[in-house]
Amino acid sequence: MLEIRHLKTLLALREHGSLVAAANDLCLTPSAISHQLKELDHWYGTEVVNRRSRPVTFSNVGQRLLRLADDVLPQIQLAQSDITRIVHGQTGRIIFSSECHSCFDWLMPLLNQYRHQYPDVDLDFASGFEANPHELLQTAEFDLLITADPIALKGVEYFPIFEYESRLVLASTHPLVRVEQITIQQLAEETLITYPVDKHRLDIMAKLFIPANIQPKHIRTTDLTQMLIQLVASGRGIAALPDWVVNEYEQKGWVISRRLECAGEKGLRRTLYAGYRTEEKEKDYFAGFLKQLQKFSHQRTHYYM
Repeated sequence: MLEIRHLKTLLALREHGSLVAAANDLCLTPSAISHQLKELDHWYGTEVVNRRSRPVTFSNVGQRLLRLADDVLPQIQLAQSDITRIVHGQTGRIIFSSECHSCFDWLMPLLNQYRHQYPDVDLDFASGFEANPHELLQTAEFDLLITADPIALKGVEYFPIFEYESRLVLASTHPLVRVEQITIQQLAEETLITYPVDKHRLDIMAKLFIPANIQPKHIRTTDLTQMLIQLVASGRGIAALPDWVVNEYEQKGWVISRRLECAGEKGLRRTLYAGYRTEEKEKDYFAGFLKQLQKFSHQRTHYYM
């Protein structure tokens, strides 16, 4: 019966040219090498290696076995390496979901950095914005949830990533730009331009309008942040966006942002969390992502202090 050890022996003989050198390479004795060759000769009914020549030569059968060794042994080595990474948690898949349309602005660069450290981990995103993402996280529909509203669920933990301010976004010519203290009643007279998600998942709705039992005059939705900014800039309505999103467009002079002081002295402030199943921390590649997320959180907090 042909075994992997026979193929390794044939490759060592081809490389070194003698039984003694091949035996040293394989940490075997020359007699052990000779015994393996006799086994091959017996199984195939012909001489596989001419041990009398210097260096040793291979019969047609030996040449065919060498080609087999060249094909099979690298695949075995690769499989063993893959299995080692699997066992030690260095390969796998992380599926992300987010309740925040604009989180990709900072999340994508973070994922690109992570890929360099864990190239064998597949990173994917759940399609669409789910109605009950926390429960789907709990049941392993995806592995990590970006949210501003953590919910206590069995087997689920939440890590605070960073605090942000949701700012009012206005066209430079909007009358509210000149108002010193904007009230929620004034905001309610405007068209609110938002992402197409449940209103309870919008900061300005969840923390301002809904608690006050007030609704905006109109609500208009768009999937794209740039389109949302363009609608605001052209005077079609107002919006509320995280500070990291607003800053980019405000620096370009496209829009003007204001603090939502009607929500509090420090404005409308929220905290983003990363939710995940507790059991996932046992996987090396997932723990590696959490470690990178914690480093990012520390750097961002330090930068904004």
